[in-house]
Amino acid sequence: MPELPEVEVTRRGFADRIAGAQVLAVRLGKPLRWALSVAPDELVGRQVLGVRRRGKYLLIDLNEGLLLLHLGMSGSLRFDPELPPAGAHDHFDLLTSAGTLRLHDPRRFGAVVYVPHEDCALARKLLGHLGMEPLGAHFDLDAFHAGLRRRRAPVKQVLLAGDVVVGVGNIYASEALFLAGIRPTTVASRISRPRAARLHAAVRDVLGRAVARGGSTLRDFSGVDGQGGYFQLEAMVYGRAGQPCRICSTSVRILRQGQRSTFFCPVCQKP
Repeated sequence: MPELPEVEVTRRGFADRIAGAQVLAVRLGKPLRWALSVAPDELVGRQVLGVRRRGKYLLIDLNEGLLLLHLGMSGSLRFDPELPPAGAHDHFDLLTSAGTLRLHDPRRFGAVVYVPHEDCALARKLLGHLGMEPLGAHFDLDAFHAGLRRRRAPVKQVLLAGDVVVGVGNIYASEALFLAGIRPTTVASRISRPRAARLHAAVRDVLGRAVARGGSTLRDFSGVDGQGGYFQLEAMVYGRAGQPCRICSTSVRILRQGQRSTFFCPVCQKP
């Protein structure tokens, strides 16, 4: 599933190029996870003002309303002045005066939803529960620690939940916890402020490096230019079960948490 770094890489790949463009047409393919919620023809003539990100959602601001776009489990975007005819897994085309933005999604868990403004009920339903942005200036350490202190679940599960901090998906949660030296099974409420500070810094570091490396490509993610990401090549623990820890040479272990695979070093990461 594309996580925050992949979504941010995607945003950066077309945001500047589509800004200011006029919508010429909208093409829908097979139904996605949620309906567009507006007749496609109603979007024709509107202007794209810019593209933002909130968690794993892309927000395409129009001069009237906005589109909320989610890549789901297997989605990816392309943006180009000349794209080939839509294929079987191309389910949304936004044709603009600057080029076509296309959502390719074989599993169709992605979505493109129109909302009139961010305060409407549908936008609040999709975005209102999201926690702090880890790469922004408002990722406050005190608020982060307070959020951990309120949760009695394992810290890995709390990071994945997205209500304390958004976008720390499975790969990046394992990597951040390793960098912070915290065992993924540690109960979040037991984490001291100094350890929370290490985790806070580790989340920023891991996600920032992942964006710089173009995200992670494990199966089918690629950016708007069709290129894959490379962060997975420098992972310290994720996907390395049975291999020696890059720090202490102990075998990296794997366990299941909430139907997700968690990777950790039993020596470098303390309960």
